[in-house]
Amino acid sequence: MNLGFVGLGLMGAPMTQNLIKAGHKVRVWNRTPGKATALSGTGAIQAESPMDVAGGAEVTIVMVTDSPDVEEVVLGDKGIIEGAQPESVVIDMSSISPSVTRKIAARLQERQVNMLDAPVSGGVWGAQNASLSIMVGGQREIYDRCLPIFDALGQRSTYCGGTGMGQVAKLVNQVIVAGTLAAVAEGLAFAAKSGVDLTAVFNAVTGGAANSWQLENLGARILKRDFAPGFKVRMQAKDLRLIQEAALEMQLPLLTTPLIHQGYVAINREGLGEEGTQAYVKLLERLGGVEVSS
Repeated sequence: MNLGFVGLGLMGAPMTQNLIKAGHKVRVWNRTPGKATALSGTGAIQAESPMDVAGGAEVTIVMVTDSPDVEEVVLGDKGIIEGAQPESVVIDMSSISPSVTRKIAARLQERQVNMLDAPVSGGVWGAQNASLSIMVGGQREIYDRCLPIFDALGQRSTYCGGTGMGQVAKLVNQVIVAGTLAAVAEGLAFAAKSGVDLTAVFNAVTGGAANSWQLENLGARILKRDFAPGFKVRMQAKDLRLIQEAALEMQLPLLTTPLIHQGYVAINREGLGEEGTQAYVKLLERLGGVEVSS
C-alpha cells in the first residue's frame, strides 16, 4: 500500500521500518527533519509537511504525543486534512482524548476522509519487534481494510467499537498498567526496607497470584537499576491526566489512579520524565530512605 507516516519518535521510527519491511511504500514527516532524513536510508520517502505526506496515500498514520499535537498535524496549517484524498484513511495511533478523537474524525468526514483511532500497548520494545497490541475504534469495514497495516505492526489488533473506542480501550489499559506498576514498586520497596533477600522474594511472588507482566518485566528492571524507557514517565503522566479528564466527563469517581498520577507528576518534576515508568519506584525510595536493588 501507499502509506504516509507522521511522527518518527521512539515509537514511530521502528513502526515505519516494520511497514517498509512488510513491503509498503511509506512517505514520512517529523517536526524534527533529521529523524525523517535518518529513515530515508531504510527506504522511507521524506515529505515536506503532513499535507505532503497524505497526498497520494491510501492510509496516513499519525504517532505523536498528545491531543493538541494530533489536532495540529491533522487539522492545522498544511495538515493531513489538506492533502488527504476522499475515501482515504487516517489512522491515529497516538494516545489522546476520546472526545478530541471524535472531533477530529468529524472534521475529516466532512472531507470524505475516514478515520480510525488505534492506540497501542507494548512500548518501544513492542514497536521494534512488531509485537504491539493495537486497540481500534471507527467503522468496522475501514478496520478490515487496514488489517494488513496492523498485522505488520503488532501481534494483535482488536476492534473495540465506534470512533473513540480505541482510545477508551487504551485508557483502560493505562489504568490497569499504572496501578499494577505502582503496586509492584510498593511491594519491592516494602521488601527492600524489611531487609529480605529481594531476589528470593521476586522469585517467590512471580510464581504466585501476584505475578503480572509489570512485575516480571519492569520489576526485574527495577532490581537491576535499569530505568531505560520502554514507556516514558512524562508520557505516563500525560495518559493518567487523560484518564482523569475522561472520568470527569463521565462523572465517574476514580480513587487509585489520581494518586498514582500525582506520583508521576512529582517524579517528572524531579527531572526523570525521560526515564522508563519503572522509575516510579524512585519516588518511594526517596520517601522511604531505601534503595530497591538486587
